[in-house]
Amino acid sequence: MVSSIPGLGILVGADMINSSFRKTKKSGNRKLGKVFWIAVGWLSVIIFCASFASLLPFQDPLKTNLSNTFKPIFAIGHLLGTDPVGRDMLSRLIYGAQVSLIIAFTAPVLSLLLGVTLGICAGYFRGKVDATIGILVDSILAFPNIIAIIAILYFLGPTLLNMILVLGFFGMVADLRVARANTILYSEREFVLTARALGASNIRIMVKELLPNVIIPVLALAVIGMSRVIVIEGILSFLGVGLPPPEPTWGKMISEGYVEMASSPHITFLPAAAMFFTILSFNLIGDRLRTLTNARTGQI
Repeated sequence: MVSSIPGLGILVGADMINSSFRKTKKSGNRKLGKVFWIAVGWLSVIIFCASFASLLPFQDPLKTNLSNTFKPIFAIGHLLGTDPVGRDMLSRLIYGAQVSLIIAFTAPVLSLLLGVTLGICAGYFRGKVDATIGILVDSILAFPNIIAIIAILYFLGPTLLNMILVLGFFGMVADLRVARANTILYSEREFVLTARALGASNIRIMVKELLPNVIIPVLALAVIGMSRVIVIEGILSFLGVGLPPPEPTWGKMISEGYVEMASSPHITFLPAAAMFFTILSFNLIGDRLRTLTNARTGQI
């Protein structure tokens, strides 16, 4: 039976989570699998290269050379060739990863904050609060997100900050739904009812009792959300609505090489492959973590 002391629900949940982590550590690769670690390895390489691009011996991604255009892969001085204006493809891939990773690690965090906050409020207060938040969610889902994002960026300007804010706002729906469902599940548990009976405020109950349990499955969902925002950023850049030139992005690189695909397919396929493996890695990691967190949540 759960103790009647307010806040002890956190300790109970934390103890169950720590127990699950210890079990996961013992089983090692048997639970996570080789594919999981391959995905982690790929992301580690991409993140390292993008983070220290200015310190590593990469060429200037903006330097053009019209006498050195359309160089193939493994050309002398250009490991992955050059693009239509002679810029080094390897350096542009690495610097283009910076944009994708910045968005991947910021927009889902904003989605997480908005989704968890509104989801807990909707699941805890119910009634008019739940109905109002439900109308907001339905309104977001009723309009094609990509069209809304393009329209907003057109009026506000396609800056990195605006893109993060817009993607974060439209990406909160999944987090909100999961947070709401788990709040409803835990709001009737003994430790929440006891805390309420002992006079704990609503804010204290939501932060101290519900949040530690609600956040577990949402965090795994946020990892999958990272792949989603990379896809959307790539689409926006491909359509010409992303960051303005000469900032390199994977979507823009795909667009730049599209017309030359027959003669120089590497200009399009290299950034497309980098985007594919990065998105796949985030999905594999997020899916595996979601499986583990679902098991832990069921034990709490």
